[in-house]
Amino acid sequence: MSEILNTAIIQPDLKWEDSDANRDLLGKEINKLSDEVDLIILPEMFTTGFSMNAKILAEQTEGDTLNWMREKADLKNAAVTGSVIIGEDDNYYNRLYFVYPDGSYKLYDKRHTFTLAKEDQTYTAGKKRLIVEFKGWKIMPLVCYDLRFPVWARNTDDYDLLIYVANWPRKRVDAWDALLKARAIENMSYCIGVNRTGEDGDGYVYNGHSAVYDCLGKPLTELNREEEFVKEVSLEKDSLHETRKKLKFLQDRDKFSLEL
Repeated sequence: MSEILNTAIIQPDLKWEDSDANRDLLGKEINKLSDEVDLIILPEMFTTGFSMNAKILAEQTEGDTLNWMREKADLKNAAVTGSVIIGEDDNYYNRLYFVYPDGSYKLYDKRHTFTLAKEDQTYTAGKKRLIVEFKGWKIMPLVCYDLRFPVWARNTDDYDLLIYVANWPRKRVDAWDALLKARAIENMSYCIGVNRTGEDGDGYVYNGHSAVYDCLGKPLTELNREEEFVKEVSLEKDSLHETRKKLKFLQDRDKFSLEL
């Protein structure tokens, strides 16, 4: 168990539908990280960009990218997370992997597929939330469009950290900024959002704004950065729990159940 969780967020300019190039690009950045890092966070569809070309790009459940994540987790003795296009049982998934240092993993299939881009016509939506236990921390990882749906993220499990990996375009980045902060505040949780930069093959432009917020919505990173960057940020569990104990906001939350 660790009271400090050292995270690393990587905001890249992804190469369109080029898995080898993206793994090479991200691998070089991971190799530079300090030995203190516990958790490395990559964007949504970090090997391809936000592509609907799943029939050609999809990997098997335990394919090249998962093996690459395992190699990097072993190399840095850290967990690695991000989402990848996966084909399984005649379906395609926007699948987030949370890979532990020992090579074991948990997975989460994006629940809210982005209908505006017709993601729902290509990818099968997930049906289960995921709470990861790692170094004494409870972590809930989600994917991009999930950010717009607060009920799915509601902190009914007393998790400590909420993560969103994304390909969130510049034209709607104000919503990204506002909702990341809101999710931190309403859930009394650290909240990390990791986005990409650059332009994809469909002409959409991304301007990053990856960020880390504490449970009161205070930013722990420089906000609104649009260029490629890597940032290591330490999270403190004692501070989180002391704030929760003092303010007691989560004790007043509404009870509800989800219908899927």
